[in-house]
Amino acid sequence: MNKINVIGLGPGNKDYILPIALREIKNSHIVIGAKRNISSILDYVENKEIVYINSNLQEIIHLIHQRRTKKKISVIVSGDTGFYSLVRYMQKYFNNSDLNIITGISSMQYMFSRVGRTYERAKLISLHGRYIEFVQYIKEYEMTGVLTDKVWTPSAIATELLNNNISDCNMYIGENLSYDNEKIIELSLEEASKYKTENINIVIISNGSYCRGVDE
Repeated sequence: MNKINVIGLGPGNKDYILPIALREIKNSHIVIGAKRNISSILDYVENKEIVYINSNLQEIIHLIHQRRTKKKISVIVSGDTGFYSLVRYMQKYFNNSDLNIITGISSMQYMFSRVGRTYERAKLISLHGRYIEFVQYIKEYEMTGVLTDKVWTPSAIATELLNNNISDCNMYIGENLSYDNEKIIELSLEEASKYKTENINIVIISNGSYCRGVDE
């Protein structure tokens, strides 16, 4: 029985897709992914069966169970398969031995490289579609990388930190990472609290003094 490829495409620009990922996609019969991800590999999916992911995950799982005996299937995801991707969901329905996981370059990796920082001492978290108590992390770590969403925007994150008496931090905000219209800026928390953007961003919060509260 064929293994199921789960392939990370990197931060967005097709220049960052790994050769092994493209080879496995090219050798597949069925390619499954979000429309924006499929659009970045159109040259590699000609004459293949395309299945788009939206809110139909249970249907996708059923299709894979039915078709994998005779067809080679690749499920493509953005970024790194090991960082808030579809892998955990897939593991609810398939054994690890059923999956061929091919990681990609994460948007977080890309962002840290673009601002010239390493992340071995950073805390990496996601506020994309979820909430966690992140204020303490900002205090404790030299740097914190955050996946944002349309609720927890850079402005909302900065405002929450200021409301918790944290001000001695800078925030890097990355928009449209790896694309031609990429924008990366560094702001104080005060400046970031007023920054408006319509994009989903990667944020790095750098404290320099472990973000002690202003009243400490």
